[in-house]
Amino acid sequence: MDKKDIDRFWAHIHWLSVLAQQGSFTAAARRLSVSKAAVSQRMAELERAAGVTLIRRTTRSVHLTAAGRQLAERTRSAYDAITQSFAEICDLTAEPTGLLRITAPVALARQQLIKQFPEFLRRYPRIRLEIDMNDQVVSIATEGFDLAIRHVETPPDSAVAHRLCHSRTLLVASPEYLAHHGTPANPTQLREHRHLLYPRHQGKVSWLFERAGARHATKEITVPVHPYFVANNSEVLRDMACAGMGIALLPDFSAQSAVQSGTLVELLPAWRPLGAFGHNIFTLRPYSAGPPTRAVRAFTDYLSDKFAHGFPTYAEAPKGNPHRAPRS
Repeated sequence: MDKKDIDRFWAHIHWLSVLAQQGSFTAAARRLSVSKAAVSQRMAELERAAGVTLIRRTTRSVHLTAAGRQLAERTRSAYDAITQSFAEICDLTAEPTGLLRITAPVALARQQLIKQFPEFLRRYPRIRLEIDMNDQVVSIATEGFDLAIRHVETPPDSAVAHRLCHSRTLLVASPEYLAHHGTPANPTQLREHRHLLYPRHQGKVSWLFERAGARHATKEITVPVHPYFVANNSEVLRDMACAGMGIALLPDFSAQSAVQSGTLVELLPAWRPLGAFGHNIFTLRPYSAGPPTRAVRAFTDYLSDKFAHGFPTYAEAPKGNPHRAPRS
C-alpha cells in the first residue's frame, strides 16, 4: 500500500479504533452516527487494502486480531490529538458552544442538577445539553460523555476531578413514625427500629456511626440492619420515610427540604453516619492532552458557584401518610 492509498483509509482506521472501543458493529455505528452496514463495509475495505484479517466476527461479538489491535492502538493517540486540536480551535470562539453530554446519578440529577439547567442554558444559549441519569458507573470516555457527576468519597484516578461541594448523610424519620416507635437516643437503639435501606452489597448489612466533631480517637458503633424496605433510589426511601414506614439514611440533597419543612426529623445529630453515601460531589472528565472545552469549563464553574454554600432548598417533599404507622 503506497502513501496515496494510506491517505484514503484514514477514516477507515479511525472507525476500526471506535469498533475496538465499542465491541460491536451496532455500538460503533451508533457512536459514529452511521449505519451498521457502513461500518461493516469500511472494515471490509480496510482488510482488503491491508491484506490481513483485522477483525474476528461472531454472532454476538467482535474481536480484533493481533494485527487489528496493533493498528488501532498505534493510531489512537493520533486521532485523540486531532480531536483535541479541533476542539481547541473551536474553543477560540468567545462564547461556549456545542453539545455537552453529562451523566449523573438519578436522585442527584432530579433533586438538584435539573433545577439548575434552565438558568445555565439561558446564560449560554449556544450550548446544547444532554444528560444521562444513571446510577450505574459508566466509562466516561467509552460512552462519549464530556462530564460525569459523581457522589463519592474520593474520585477515581481514571479521570480529571473537580470538587463541587461537600455532602452530608442524614439519619431521618417522620414525626408520625417517632410518635409510635419512639426516638432513638443513640445508634445502638436503632436495632429496635424499622430500617429503610439503600442496597450496597449482598450479605449481612450494617450501619456505621462515629461521634461527630471528635478531635481524638473516636468511638465507632456498628448497627446490624434488618431491612424493612429496600430501594436503590434515595427519593423513594425519602418518600417511604415521609410516609412513616421507618428510619432511613439519606444524602442531604434528597432529605434537606423535608427536614426543613418538618416532614422529616434528623436523628442523632451528635453521630456521623459513615460509608452510606460519599461525602463529596465531583465533576469528572476524561483525561486529555489539553484543557477542557469552554462548554465544560462554563458548566463546571456554574455548578461550583451554585453549590458553593451547599445545596439549595427547593419545594417541600411529599407529606407523610396521614394514617399512623402500625406498631411492629
